[in-house]
Parts: sequence; structure tokens; C-alpha cells
Amino acid sequence: MKALVTGATGFLGGALSRRLHGMGWDVTGVGRNPKKLNELEDLSIRPLQLDIKNKVELISTFKGQEIVFHCAAFPSPWGNYEKFYQANVIGTRNVVQACLENKVKRLVYVSTPSIYFNYNLRTNVKENDPLPEPISNYAHTKLLAEEEIDKGFANGLAVISIRPRALIGEGDTVIFPRLIPRLRSGRLPILGDGENIVDLTYIENVVDALLLCAESPANTLGKKYNITNGEPVKIWRLIERICDELNYPRPRRRIPYRAADAVARTLEFIYSLIPFSPEPPLTRLSVSMMANNSTLDISAARNELGYQPKVSIEEGVQRFLKWWKEKNPK
Repeated sequence: MKALVTGATGFLGGALSRRLHGMGWDVTGVGRNPKKLNELEDLSIRPLQLDIKNKVELISTFKGQEIVFHCAAFPSPWGNYEKFYQANVIGTRNVVQACLENKVKRLVYVSTPSIYFNYNLRTNVKENDPLPEPISNYAHTKLLAEEEIDKGFANGLAVISIRPRALIGEGDTVIFPRLIPRLRSGRLPILGDGENIVDLTYIENVVDALLLCAESPANTLGKKYNITNGEPVKIWRLIERICDELNYPRPRRRIPYRAADAVARTLEFIYSLIPFSPEPPLTRLSVSMMANNSTLDISAARNELGYQPKVSIEEGVQRFLKWWKEKNPK
């Protein structure tokens, strides 16, 4: 089977490319990071440095591909809207067009459950639940990208989408690696009451979901599926466990949610006045995610795709910590 993976130099795209190659697929990994592309090439995965905003090159690249996995995105919690729009909306529009023009058999698209959340708790969210106004440039542009996917489906493209939640595991560059430096410094306070539950998803379980989408029945086409580990965890208990494993002090100081949200709101305002400003040390989105309950209903993926998380959060965290310790020896 010939497959092309966009975002192959990212966390999920890289894991998917390696799995497909191990299964004997003919894989082309598209990305922009030369170092990561070299690592794929060392594994005998065909690398291709390409920006998905380049429609002409993309159409040429997709020629002869049977399945395209569109994992590429700009997922930052902070940044200029136009950068999000170009990567997430225009890039997805180009991917859809390239698939249609080359008569690709199936497109599997990686969206996000960020579109579900506002600054309040939301639990057991289903795919067809009412959506709030997007609270970040990322969520807004990924929602627009889903509209591009829907247009492709209306024009005859066989496409299926997943919305995986909070990926963790070996190679993670987003969740725990952002937390660990603050845990090491002892400066991370507990936001809220410390009892909130969240969904996480081990990386290889998401890869399993993508493979199921590649061969799912016709009645799943055009649909979007929530993907998590299906075992919500108390995030601050998990953080304590990471601290213990890495010999860091556990967070002790507590900041009520409303106070933390007010601080984040102020910081966002100040940083928004600075041209090309870096991400504020605290954002309303990060405060909400660390203080509120946020879980998804994955019954549709279980029932229609046959999705069953194989690696538990416990094992996934253990694998991550082993990898992290090897990568960051004392």
C-alpha cells in the first residue's frame, strides 16, 4: 500500500510513518524539519521536504498515492492568526485539492477536540454536541479546516477524520516537556482545586485509530471521531507521580481558578501589545485545561471503527518517563 503522511516530522506523523513502514507499506513522509526528515530516511522511509501551503508541489507529490494521512498543523497555543490560517486552513484546502486531482483512494485527517472547549468544564463531549465559540486561533482555524474537509467529501473525496485528545508518549514535545521544566524549578502552582479530571491519549493508540480509519467501512466516511484513552485521570495526581519519578518537589501552592484566569487574562492582554510576542507564561487556555474537567465520549469510535485503546495511561506514562530519563540523563 502506498501512503503519504503530512506532518511526518511531528510527534504523531512520525510515529505513524514508522508504524506504516514497519508494516511493509511504501511510505512517503512530508515535513519541513530537515533533521527529522534525515531520521526518517535513516529508517528507509522516503523523506520529502515540502510546505503544504505549496499547492502545485503538493498536487505533484500526491500522484500515485493510495492513502494520505494529513497530520500536519500549526498547533501552538499562541501566535499570529495568519500563521495558523495558512498552515491549518490553506494547507488543508491544498491537501484536499491534491487528493481530488490525483484520485487518492482515501484521506485520513487529524483534527482536534480543541474546538469543543471554552473556559468552563465540559465532560463526555460527543462529536455532534453544540460547539462553543472557538477560544484560540488554533481551534478556530482547525474548525475552518474541518469545513474544507467537508467540502472535499461533498465533492466525492473519501475522507474520515479523528479528533485525538492530548497526546502523550515517547517523543512528546508538547504536554509533559512543557510541564517538566516548571516542575523542576518548583514554580508550578496547583491551579483550581487539584481534583479535576482530563482525558489523555497514548501516542500508539492514536496510530491504531488512524490505521482503523484507513480501512473503515463506507458508512464512516465523512464522519469525525473522538479519540482518547477512555480513562480520564486526575491530572494533578499524575503530575505528582511525575514529580516523584523525576525527584522533583510536588506542587504545593494553590491558586483558585478565578484568580489564575484573571492573571492569565492580564498577561494575554500585555503580550498581545508586543509585536511578535512570545507565548505568555500563563494563558487562559492553559489555566482552563489544568483546572477544569474536560473529557470526551469515544463510544462512536469504539462502535463504528472498532477502536480499543491497547496501552493504558499507566503504561504510557511509564514509557514516556523511561524515554525522558534516557534522553535527559542527570
